[in-house]
Amino acid sequence: MTTQSFVIVGAALAGGKAAEELRSEGFDGKVFLIGEEPELPYERPPLSKEYLRGEAPREKAFVHPPEYYAEQEIDLLGETPVTAIDPGRSRISLADGGELSYDRLLLVTGAAPRQISVPGADLDGVCYLRTFADCDLLRERLKESERVVVVGAGWIGAEVAASARQLGAKVSVVEPMKVPLERVLGPELGAFYRDVHLEHGVEFLLGTGVEAFEGDGSVQRVRTSDGRSLECDFVVVGIGVTPRVELAEAAGLEIDDGIAVDQSLQTSAPGVFAAGDVANAWHPFYDRRIRIEHWANALNQGPAAARAMLGRDTVYDRTPYFFSDQYDVGMEYRGYASDWDQVVFRGDPASREFIAFWLRAGTVLAGMNVNIWDAGDQIAALVRHRAPVDARRLSDPDTALDELAPADVHQAP
Repeated sequence: MTTQSFVIVGAALAGGKAAEELRSEGFDGKVFLIGEEPELPYERPPLSKEYLRGEAPREKAFVHPPEYYAEQEIDLLGETPVTAIDPGRSRISLADGGELSYDRLLLVTGAAPRQISVPGADLDGVCYLRTFADCDLLRERLKESERVVVVGAGWIGAEVAASARQLGAKVSVVEPMKVPLERVLGPELGAFYRDVHLEHGVEFLLGTGVEAFEGDGSVQRVRTSDGRSLECDFVVVGIGVTPRVELAEAAGLEIDDGIAVDQSLQTSAPGVFAAGDVANAWHPFYDRRIRIEHWANALNQGPAAARAMLGRDTVYDRTPYFFSDQYDVGMEYRGYASDWDQVVFRGDPASREFIAFWLRAGTVLAGMNVNIWDAGDQIAALVRHRAPVDARRLSDPDTALDELAPADVHQAP
């Protein structure tokens, strides 16, 4: 019997967990895990938080210890760019001129930081954060710098701003929206995060953008669209990411804000799957495709794709989840709310311990627990309940959340 060969392109969290799942499920063929970085597969959340601040060692971010891959007979190929995919021949081409055949292929190529396009964007000191190498550079700059400008107040921008302040830097944040995180959380919760950062000394320039970066060889000033000039030692740009679909697009796979996949994470090409930040996956619960750029999605979707590669009956139907830690404010968000007509608070945001719910027509779309750590399952159950709830009872801390949704609302693993 010919030994099967499964190839995973992308050696970060989703790829590392997919390789682990293949072995855990008993696959005894060849597993190739191919990445571009000179690193073991690692998780990215520490890069804007504890690793950036020097509070955690590099090894803590690794998906597996160094010896794992040899022990599991996983061929980990770092610094190995893939240049082309040929679904018709079931082969991939490598930058060194080599080729690999596959029986199944998993694309977990992730996303890349969106580049800012203004004069001076190519100056030294205009930085982005996605990789260990990016983070190592930021760590060194923070040791030597007093003034940092962060462009963008999404999750990366907000977390980097918090970490830089905790390290003692003076931080200014430039954001075109009226409050931080407004696109994701709306004005009420965006105002909450604005106030948290203001209390820690962050300067916000809201409702404005960047006109240009200025300096002699390296960035020294940020000129904003409302005419202000911010002196700085360096800049961190966090204005979102774009899915890395180039390989898939060139190979003729269906692209739709990422690599389009079905509920089993199968692409439009037989035997080719995709997961993680790059995958726009059909989600049965929402009856639409959604692409999620968060840690938990990579953690869970990579193994689900591995099971599908093995022919298991797989439906990826997990409730979306993400988390963030900024200063002493930790949160978890469950659900998916792209538009809503009501935000309900359970507890006082000023206390820094509360739950927020996003509703449409009385139905809970998403919930976020802030510094409350025993409500996650109940929030997920409310999201999956899909029935109107009484907003007054939802906001009442004396009403148990269990009373508002049945306890037997489950999701697929």
